[in-house]
Amino acid sequence: MKKDDCFYLGKIVKKYSFKGELLAKLDTDEPDLYDNLDAIFIDLRGNLVPFFIEASQLHKSDLLRLKFEDVDNEADADALLKSELYLPLDLLPKLEGNKFYFHEVIGFTMNDENFGKVGKIVAINDSTTQALFEVDRNGIEILIPMNDKFIIKIDRDNKTVIVNTPEGLIDLYLSE
Repeated sequence: MKKDDCFYLGKIVKKYSFKGELLAKLDTDEPDLYDNLDAIFIDLRGNLVPFFIEASQLHKSDLLRLKFEDVDNEADADALLKSELYLPLDLLPKLEGNKFYFHEVIGFTMNDENFGKVGKIVAINDSTTQALFEVDRNGIEILIPMNDKFIIKIDRDNKTVIVNTPEGLIDLYLSE
């Protein structure tokens, strides 16, 4: 399994008991969706390794308490601390309407209701305060804030994101 075929679920943040149990901080708004997993992939030195889950339960809302098969003591648990957790993309719940996963819209065309075709979405930059669509327009990078007020429609059938950005925003990138 490659990372490209998976989504980031969270990170193991600390040990829970001397019996090898661990707590994972999940990167999701709905942690209860992941309470009954059979297995999970753990990133160990750049390789995704499957671990089978003996037991799991939510712990203090956004933490998931995990007991893996063959992780039975503190030393085994220590080896997994700070490791990232991944699941196959097909386990993501389907989103409807204008809700979308970042990876889902990469490669979509962006159209602005006033400007017209902006270009192709090549990445999502979520390292800033507000996430940004990175759009390629014939070699020019255009950054569009991922703001609910701007996003009019996610058209999955036609692989298009329709936005309505403030007048002049797109032109700022083209007037050089």
